[in-house]
Amino acid sequence: MGSIQVKSNVVTQTLTLLRDFLSLVYPNYCLGCSNALYKGEEILCTHCISNLPKTNYIYHYNNPVLLRLQGRLRLKYGLAFLKFRKHGLVQKLLHQLKYNNHPEIGEVLGRVFGREMFENGYAHEFDIIIPVPLHVSRKRARGYNQSAHIAKGLGIALEIPWDESISTRRVSTKTQTHKTKTERWHNVESVFDIFDEDKIRGKRILLVDDVMTTGATLEACGICLLNGGCKELSIACLAEA
Repeated sequence: MGSIQVKSNVVTQTLTLLRDFLSLVYPNYCLGCSNALYKGEEILCTHCISNLPKTNYIYHYNNPVLLRLQGRLRLKYGLAFLKFRKHGLVQKLLHQLKYNNHPEIGEVLGRVFGREMFENGYAHEFDIIIPVPLHVSRKRARGYNQSAHIAKGLGIALEIPWDESISTRRVSTKTQTHKTKTERWHNVESVFDIFDEDKIRGKRILLVDDVMTTGATLEACGICLLNGGCKELSIACLAEA
């Protein structure tokens, strides 16, 4: 047994040395600033993480996200982690997340967001985390639902289960980018459905999306969850535009 343990230790040390050597020859780059990542950094460098433009809404109950949806959606909490600005760091990261096949960005930023929520007393406020769903055709084309990866990161940090199979998008809608507030609502008002209402009945749900603009998508999906019998609804967006 002793010789097996020695061989195992040698293999582990060799793999560690190999990884360190490869990181010197072929360094990983930060997806925010493109500088090389140091050992221990993952996806984003410490500088980019520390300079994320945070909203700090977790410290303010009546924040702009909650107030924007007031009267439209019955919410417990409305949260957004980052400020979205054109040509800024957040826009670059979201573009990488959605269009450049980097779902890991969602998970990393979700964990950072979730850790701050955990440290500020939100860990016991929700029973399950649900991402806003993509239509199956769009998910097939992209390969993943970016909001599901954000939900996963939040779930890991908050130690709360997440499930992307509960809510579904029945209709593939056109992009919301150039639509007015009214057009956005009509574009999504009847596109969501619930696979199994027993999974949400009586539950405190945290609904997760990548970016909030007018809130039309969150409103439509949130109404569907409330009509399905959830006890309490809160929303958390990675960024607010």
